[in-house]
Amino acid sequence: MDEITTTNIAPERRAELLEIIRNFRLMDDTFMSKVFEDKECAELLLRVILGRDDLTVVRVVSQFELKNLQGRSARLDIYAVDNKGKQYDIEVQRSDEGGNPKRARYNSSLMDANSLLPGENYDNLPESYVIFITEHDVLKGGKPLYTVNRTISELDHAIFADESHIIYVNGEVRTETALGELMQDFFCNDPDKMHYKVLSKRAGYFKEDKEGVDTMCKLMEDYAEKRAIEAARIAAEKTARESSLSFAVELWNDGMRDMEKIAKLTKLPLDEVKKLFEGKSA
Repeated sequence: MDEITTTNIAPERRAELLEIIRNFRLMDDTFMSKVFEDKECAELLLRVILGRDDLTVVRVVSQFELKNLQGRSARLDIYAVDNKGKQYDIEVQRSDEGGNPKRARYNSSLMDANSLLPGENYDNLPESYVIFITEHDVLKGGKPLYTVNRTISELDHAIFADESHIIYVNGEVRTETALGELMQDFFCNDPDKMHYKVLSKRAGYFKEDKEGVDTMCKLMEDYAEKRAIEAARIAAEKTARESSLSFAVELWNDGMRDMEKIAKLTKLPLDEVKKLFEGKSA
């Protein structure tokens, strides 16, 4: 592997990053996001999983954020759109918890919520796929792939044609099939041993080419910095909340019983203040 020449990375950290990059697999979301932001790679992935050779990807974005102004937003590993306007959310999940069915449902709902303009006809809602590639057999059926569609119980489980689909790809099944070989590539850290040349070439670029390696190092350093900032923010919020709770208790112990006033002074939600002193003598 070519030496990293990025000047602001210390030699010790550079060596550490090189080792991490050598061991990256497509099952690692940081690496996967860079490899599959390439249209050709994303197209191959979707063609194999969906068993289609006529699918053409026209747009692909890694780490695509879907905003929810009234609740929790979501960041998709890979967001893609094909030439028919169909939308795809592709996620790699190494933990079973990451493959939670309600997470798939939520991602699907956010894609829908971000697809129509105010007043636009519901018929314009595009067909969508949420695809989870899981390290383990999350659904425990021993199948290489699970396709989830809504059905109508009273009509012999006929398909409810809302064009919303959820697919789980079981990473444990690595057979000598197109999908099985794709999963073999997902768990391979050596580009030269991958079955699909387009993936091998793209993975090799980020593992062996100086420019690609530098890109990965910069991405990893930026990610580490963001994680550190987020951790500091969470710690600060935790400290502030603990301080507010302590202040609320002090006010209560000093004889204040107006919970609305306590909430205002401590900046705690009124419901939380009520719960804090629930059952205590007024």
